[in-house]
Amino acid sequence: MNEFFEPFQYAFMQNAILVGVVVAAMCAVLSCFLVLRGWSLMGDAVSHAVLPGIVLAYIAGLPLALGAFLAGLVCSLGTGFVKRNSRIKEDTALGVIFTGLFAFGLVLFSKTSSELHLDHILIGNILGITKSQIYQTLGMGGFVLFVTLLLRKDLLLICFDPGQAKVMALPASLLNYLLLGLLSLAIVVSLQAVGIVLVVAMLVTPGCIGQLWTDRFDKMLFISAFSAVLATVTGILISYHSDASTGGCIVVVLALFFLISLIIAPKYGILARRRKQAAR
Repeated sequence: MNEFFEPFQYAFMQNAILVGVVVAAMCAVLSCFLVLRGWSLMGDAVSHAVLPGIVLAYIAGLPLALGAFLAGLVCSLGTGFVKRNSRIKEDTALGVIFTGLFAFGLVLFSKTSSELHLDHILIGNILGITKSQIYQTLGMGGFVLFVTLLLRKDLLLICFDPGQAKVMALPASLLNYLLLGLLSLAIVVSLQAVGIVLVVAMLVTPGCIGQLWTDRFDKMLFISAFSAVLATVTGILISYHSDASTGGCIVVVLALFFLISLIIAPKYGILARRRKQAAR
């Protein structure tokens, strides 16, 4: 057991766990809204669409996080524009826009001489995170988490019952754009930890886990955050001892938690459903 927890004595592992916990909690809370809103594909789309923004920001000498954030907003707003002005459905528009932006980013990256490592952008480099990146992650991640929790009731209402939100005179469009902005910012924060590809799992799986365990939203938030944080810490420790991809280990553990929940969750797990069917 002492050998398993040996990594905690190293500063780079302590930094990785600190950043990982913040990213996990932030993504898990947003995940609940995305799952209820049916925006799981939106997380996938925005996470891939940020690549050209990162490369263009590098070329212009601007902060990479700024480029990624703006590219994420372009994807989100562009999808809404296509939906409003054509017969194309939202999920189809997302597929067209994010694949186009991601491919554009790959072309830009291949034609740009830089010190950027594509594998770090795609799968993250949480063990090599710098002090400035730590402060950036803690600041931005804390901001996203604070705003999301502060407005959770209003955001929940537009996700669960948009009609009731209009009756209560809530600014539904503004809240939708705010949620998209928070999603884009969360993806920017998560890039350094788990990368573009794996951030999708962090934004979808925790919410699915919480939904399997409860019908109450506050409990769903807690279960989602707890499972994401536990998976992150466990995944980092496993990656240290097995010399494997840290982001990959985190997501594999999170997927394992989902499979366990799918089977044993007392509310909507497979075993619970079978017991209910047998009792009828």
